[in-house]
Amino acid sequence: MNFKGQPIIPVIGEMKDVDKLAKYSYSYFAILNAHISRLKPVFQFAKQHEKLLLLDIDLVQGLKADEYATEYICQEFNPYGIISTKPNVIMKAKQKGVQTFQRIFLLDSKSIERSSKLIERTDPDYIELLPGVVPKIIRQFNQQTNKEIIASGFIETIEEVQQAIDAGATTITTSSKELWDYFNPNPN
Repeated sequence: MNFKGQPIIPVIGEMKDVDKLAKYSYSYFAILNAHISRLKPVFQFAKQHEKLLLLDIDLVQGLKADEYATEYICQEFNPYGIISTKPNVIMKAKQKGVQTFQRIFLLDSKSIERSSKLIERTDPDYIELLPGVVPKIIRQFNQQTNKEIIASGFIETIEEVQQAIDAGATTITTSSKELWDYFNPNPN
């Protein structure tokens, strides 16, 4: 199983790396740690290169990640998806017709229980699960929520990608250029 034909989703953590995506044939990518003034050029890049952008709204500098910011981002830039830990952001993005990626940090069994209740309430399109290197938890969360799981965090090898997918993850988000190279759908 994979996300729209991609076993991984490249993650850009620094704006200087956006142009590097042009050489890859991935259709989808995610942006973390963007400054609000850099959003327009990033979305222009995505459109120019026919790529669909997942924006981590919680990490946009100069923007408070709330329902008003979400409405602004959805109306102004129309991202493919919004990634957030915040329930109000997820619900507003869903209302605006944008794909939603509820980020969940799992620390212990109590956080699994709390997160399951949160997922019931927000009903996101996808769950981004961190850390993504625990196949047992991916499998358990997949069964409990009946949602597509995106594994993220600490996944650094081809084997870890495969283990997460084998455990039921739909795809992996990663900033590892080595994994981008390895899984590039149509290398030039």
